[in-house]
This record gives sequence, structure tokens and C-alpha cells, in this order.
Amino acid sequence: MRSVEMGRHGSAALRILAVAAVYYASARVGLLQQLVRDQVTPLWPPTGVALAALFMLGLRVWPGIALGAFLANVSLGPSLLSVLVITLGNTLAPVCAFLMLRRVGFRTELDRLRDVLALIFLGALAGMLISSTIGSGVLVLSGALDGDDFWSTWSVWWTGDAMGILVVTPFLFVLRRARWPARAGPGRWIEAVALALGTVLATLLATRTPDSSLLFLVSPFLIWAAFRFRLAGAAPCALAVSILAILAAAAHRGPFDGEDVFADMVTLQAFNGTTALTALLLAAVITERDETHDEIKQVCARLAEMVARMEPRPEAYDDPPESRSEPPPELPPERPPP
Repeated sequence: MRSVEMGRHGSAALRILAVAAVYYASARVGLLQQLVRDQVTPLWPPTGVALAALFMLGLRVWPGIALGAFLANVSLGPSLLSVLVITLGNTLAPVCAFLMLRRVGFRTELDRLRDVLALIFLGALAGMLISSTIGSGVLVLSGALDGDDFWSTWSVWWTGDAMGILVVTPFLFVLRRARWPARAGPGRWIEAVALALGTVLATLLATRTPDSSLLFLVSPFLIWAAFRFRLAGAAPCALAVSILAILAAAAHRGPFDGEDVFADMVTLQAFNGTTALTALLLAAVITERDETHDEIKQVCARLAEMVARMEPRPEAYDDPPESRSEPPPELPPERPPP
């Protein structure tokens, strides 16, 4: 019994350390494209990692989120106390988002419209208010940030955390259920490769052209991904588009050239938000429609079977019903008159 209990504790510790390692690694990747004080980025992948880990491994891995957040911020914070408070906010935000989503019956398959809307409003928009408010407030109170810069920092922090939920969490949900498609023919593979290449090329073209209206050249590819591949195609495409757009904004290329940080953030997050919402909502609506269609077909098949059992058909219909009726009785011959 003691060995079994030690094994369980060891397995839980490994999960916590794995979550901390992935959180820290994703934080280092996110910090490569910082916009405010070498700390606030337009896309913060750790929030998406943390929320996905809570749904996959359970609430017990929250210490891994806290440890990863502390390691990611310890070299950035103005003081140890500030780092601890920021770590608290980075931990509370995904945990609260997880609890709210679980309360409303959220499903990680994202095959219902209500699940996508819950992820947007409860997971991304509402849940990430905690981390952005605590983090920005701590930076102002510690003197690392001017009071006039609070709202600009808060907006970047909030939208960065929210985008982590919208583009990273669905992608991780897809990876968890990914299986090698055994029945996919060559045409399906060619279509998938064409979709991936088209999405990347369209995004590169749109983010290297000064005209911001060309950013929406990627919309047809997102629609294509959602219609043909559902969430498995929509989530990776949305993530790729968001990353390429962030790289262009950080390098001040294309529609992000010559603008200040606030203007770049408005354009970038409007584009990324539209991309994520288009991909997720379309994928959910189409999946829900397909499931409804399949349910209707099953109901119709069961109904037809019930009707057949209630009213059995005649044994044979080789001859028309009139040919099987009994002939009329013969009348006696008439007698001649005397």
C-alpha cells in the first residue's frame, strides 16, 4: 500500500513539474515578442497552456502553473514581492477560468457553439481580467511603470492573455485528440497541404503590405479550414496566422510600419481576435450541424423500423389484389319456358 501511495505521489509530482516546464518554455517563447517593458506581449501562450493543462490533468496541477509563472517572472519583476504577486495573478486567472467553464458544462471537443462562446467570454475575456489587473497594478505600485501607462499596459496584458486562451488552448485540445487518419486518401492529404501553404502565403502577403485591408485575405482560408477540417484544421490555421501577424507587428512591417505601440496593438489584436473567432465559431457551428444531421438520420431510420414492425407487409405482391379475390358464385342455368 505504501509503495502504491508513493507511486501516486510521484506521478502527481511529475505532472506538476511537466506543467511547470511547459509553462516556462512557452513563456520564454512569448517574451521574444514583448511590446511593453520587456514583459507584456500581444500573445501570452502560458495562459493557453495552463487552461489546457487544468482540463487535461485536473485542478491538482495548479502548483505547476504557479511554479512556471514564478520562474518566468523572477528575472523580469522589479522585486521579489512584485514577482510573487504577479505569479499569484497568473495562477488565479486560468484557475478561475477553469472553474467557471467547468461550472457551465464546458466540453474540450469544442463541438458546440455554447462551448466556444463560453471559452471566449468566460475563459478569455472574463478570466484574464484577473492577471492583467493584478500585474499592471503591481508594476505601477512598485514604481516600475508610470501611472499614465497603466491602461495601455493593462490592455496589452489583457488582450495578450486572452489571445493565449483563444489560439493556444484550442490547438492543444486538438493535439490531445489527434490520431493518424487511417481512411484519408491522397486527395485529402493534398487538400490539407494546399490549405496550410495557402494560409501561410496569404498571411505573409497580408502582413508585408502597407494596406491593412489586405489582412483579411486570410479569411477564405479560415473558412476553408473550418468547413473541410472542422476544429482540427481551424485551430492550427488560427494559431499560425496569429503568430505571423505578431512577428510582423514586432518587426514593424506591413500595416504595422510607422505606428505607435497602441495603434499597432489595436490593429493586431483586432485582426487576431477576428481570426480566432471566425475559425472557432465556424468550426463549432459546422460540427454541430453535422451532428444534428446524423441524429436526424438515425431517428428517421429508427422510425422507419418501428413503422415496419407495426404494419407488416403482405407476404407477396406478385399478383394484383383483384386476381387473388374469390370468384363470384355461379348462378343456376335458366329453365326454358313451358
